[in-house]
Amino acid sequence: MSKHSLYGHDSIWLAFEQAISAGRLAHGYLFSGPKGVGKRLFAVELAKALLCEAQRPGLEACRECSSCRLMDAGNHPDFFMVHRPEDKVEMPIDTMRELTRSMALKPARGRRRIAIVDDADDFNEESANSFLKTLEEPPPGSVLILVGTSPERQLSTIVSRCQVVRFARLSESQVAAIAQEQGVEPELAGRVARLADGSPGQALALAEPALWAFRQRMLGALCRSPFDSVGLGRSFMEFIEEAGKEGGPQRRRASLALRLLVEFLMDLLHQLSGQVPRLLDQADEGYLRELGKRLDADLTIEIIDRVLEADIQIDRRLQLKLVIEALLDAIDQKLASLATSVSR
Repeated sequence: MSKHSLYGHDSIWLAFEQAISAGRLAHGYLFSGPKGVGKRLFAVELAKALLCEAQRPGLEACRECSSCRLMDAGNHPDFFMVHRPEDKVEMPIDTMRELTRSMALKPARGRRRIAIVDDADDFNEESANSFLKTLEEPPPGSVLILVGTSPERQLSTIVSRCQVVRFARLSESQVAAIAQEQGVEPELAGRVARLADGSPGQALALAEPALWAFRQRMLGALCRSPFDSVGLGRSFMEFIEEAGKEGGPQRRRASLALRLLVEFLMDLLHQLSGQVPRLLDQADEGYLRELGKRLDADLTIEIIDRVLEADIQIDRRLQLKLVIEALLDAIDQKLASLATSVSR
């Protein structure tokens, strides 16, 4: 099994080993827990072990047989994984219909067919009901794994037909260790582990050096007087577009930048409230000192709320350029209103 997929989840793996040993492997599972803690990776490694042709004791893929090689190549005929398309806000019913048709066929190589449905939180009623039919009458030898964040986001009829497996957040040290094993420098790995809320996936997304370089430019622009919202907006869009032409990566990059902005503003709020900021970067001391002269706690809270609102708009797939421009204009207006009140 992949070391990364077991981090923090060894007890869950042991439970699957015991279930298989006792002949109690269920046909349907809901992997539930925070985003980025390794649910999907765990599901893939579990599928690889279940499809492995070496039949080792316990639950371990040999990684050498034809089945394991097919899994590594991404073309095993008895393994299926579906995602919500980047350009959709819900799981399309056509995607689920195609999956249920594939699962209805007999296994091509062994005794099982395994399907993983990522983004199960994004089922709509039609796609959920389409999948429910397969859960109600699963084909022989099929294992169906839904990956989501919470049972409350699924239809009760789906949850009742699945065994719910709950994945917990990892410790900060575990997240930092995973980040370092993925090539992140130790100092940055520790920094992103503090931000990741127990999610290695979030930590790795935050570990992009370009993101932190843009964070410096963004904070520097906020500290300048007068605030150049147009210039920062242009720089923001250039940074976003460096992620590529696809909307999904651009939205994720924009959201990460706003996440770092919120974290800095929370540090500022702590400082203004007499608390000790955690200082993600030593350069933050100068930025906090400068902005602390211009902002009060109430206005900082207003700006934080406005940044969070922009992040929600990005998630809802509003046009990125308009969202960023509107956010920076709002921040400009708030800074201007404070300057006007002070001058009076």
